[in-house]
Amino acid sequence: MSDHSDALGGRLPLADPAELDAAQQELFDKMTSAVVPWADETGFRSTTDDGRLIGPFNAALLNPAMTSASAALLLGERDHTSLSPRVREVVILAVGAVWQSEYELYAHSAAARKVGISEDAIRVLVTGGIPGDLSAEETTAAQLTRELSTRHRVDETLYREAERHFGVKGLTDMVILIGIYHTVSATLNLFAVPVPQEQPASA
Repeated sequence: MSDHSDALGGRLPLADPAELDAAQQELFDKMTSAVVPWADETGFRSTTDDGRLIGPFNAALLNPAMTSASAALLLGERDHTSLSPRVREVVILAVGAVWQSEYELYAHSAAARKVGISEDAIRVLVTGGIPGDLSAEETTAAQLTRELSTRHRVDETLYREAERHFGVKGLTDMVILIGIYHTVSATLNLFAVPVPQEQPASA
């Protein structure tokens, strides 16, 4: 791995595709064929102009085996959750706001836009607030995520309200999602990964 002048790796050098070992190359190819097109379609950057991975994807190359195991959980959550796309993005932004994880908030603000969450709501969510224009279940999801993430407990009244909206299966799905994005946000903050200054790719 070698350094890259744009510093988009934060504390990590950006991996040079020409210097990857076999396991890293296999993972790089998978992310380039799956993650990068998704990011481009969503409206945020996941690579530099010369094709190096940024965001959490650069750090992921440091341990391909662990990343592959983590990716199975992430993809399993996405493919089998009972939560709506909007609720998922509300939860993810609420986690990112607790961590103030810049790249996470950047990427998932774009994802929230794509599922129809308003600019005003996104702006409030990324600062740790509860927007006034969310649905009742989205509001409850944001409140629960923030309370669990900051107090590490959930008030009984809030829990019962969340259970009424989502059921115990939905709450299980939600806590798995919360845990995934705590890990992503922690990784980004540990390595001080910045937001790219360039304009994001168009959705």
